[in-house]
Amino acid sequence: MLLSPCLDWVYLSVCSKISDSLSAGLAIVLEINGHVYRLGFSLTCQIFTVSVFVPEPHAGTPLSVMDGVLVAVKDEIDCLPYPTTGGTRWLGKARPCEADAACVAQLRACGAVLAGKTNMHELGAGTSGINPHHGSARNPYNVGKVAGGSSSGSAAVVCAGLCPVALGVDGGGSVRMPAALCGVVGFKPTAGRLSNAGVLPLNWTVGMAGILAGTVEDAVVAYSAIVDQSQPSYLRPELNLPMLTSTPSISNVRLAKYGKWFNDSSEDIRTCCDKALQTLRAQYGWETLDVTVPEIEEMRLAHYVTIGSECTASLAKYLDKLKRSEIGWDVRVALGVYGSFSSRAYLNSQRLRNRQMFFHKEIFKTADVIVSPMTGYSLSVHHSCNTHNRI
Repeated sequence: MLLSPCLDWVYLSVCSKISDSLSAGLAIVLEINGHVYRLGFSLTCQIFTVSVFVPEPHAGTPLSVMDGVLVAVKDEIDCLPYPTTGGTRWLGKARPCEADAACVAQLRACGAVLAGKTNMHELGAGTSGINPHHGSARNPYNVGKVAGGSSSGSAAVVCAGLCPVALGVDGGGSVRMPAALCGVVGFKPTAGRLSNAGVLPLNWTVGMAGILAGTVEDAVVAYSAIVDQSQPSYLRPELNLPMLTSTPSISNVRLAKYGKWFNDSSEDIRTCCDKALQTLRAQYGWETLDVTVPEIEEMRLAHYVTIGSECTASLAKYLDKLKRSEIGWDVRVALGVYGSFSSRAYLNSQRLRNRQMFFHKEIFKTADVIVSPMTGYSLSVHHSCNTHNRI
């Protein structure tokens, strides 16, 4: 079994007593430091009467290395029998979940046990994971800190050891940021590698399913299980998965570093990232190249306009009939800003997007990887974590 040794206790055969094992695991998490972790599983249960949707037992050779592995799913991805709420109180009723998302169906075919849905920042419109409707996902390392967002619950359950793998959705760091804050691996695949069928189309040109895992190897295993194989090979991006049993290290890797991204970070994060680059150089001989990424503020604005415009377009048929009181205050502000974007602003953002692709391709002529801190600072939870919608 390839999944991380430190998480062996959550690897379960589908023939074992899933509810007993998960109950024990939840009990352990709830006892840590005397704090209650609000990890946002959509499980109707008490701590010793857990109900989990389990596939039919099968005998003989395991279906895959994912057979029997617990996987949590962000509440932005369809997964029967749970509703898909997108972190809201209303979307699950307006848009019933009628089938598994493509990536969930592939995991189920591999024998994975879908443990439940994880909490998220409402409509993915924020990076803290503070949710006024379903509670906020706290960071398992420090309950005074947030887990990041918007895939906050998925990062927290992997960090806490409830599941070795979880699915998230990433449109602008929504997998990678909570992974960084929770100290787990976050992976957003290349566009076109995964099917978006069954994923809420909140930002369809930039958002896609991603993976949170305890190790890089675990992320690769989960990724190989959900890669989209439905299209003809000539339409699919080329995919080369590494041999996990290979021992030789990769040499002559060139890392592109833009100093502004490091200098804009807090001192502790900047020091940590610099030390990581020094370690890669010392152990593997990897070279760091100083580069400039032009027009990053314009890039940031273009990204925001793109995400906001696509979000309002996707939700337009619901928002016109929705009471403002059903939406959290921060998302109301975000939707208000999104609604101010014009079609011209969206088209100009796509022009800037293509321009940025040119800049990045130029960097990749001399470098193999662009490195940066995932987040410039850590966030505290404060009292707003336990407040409900008051506006």
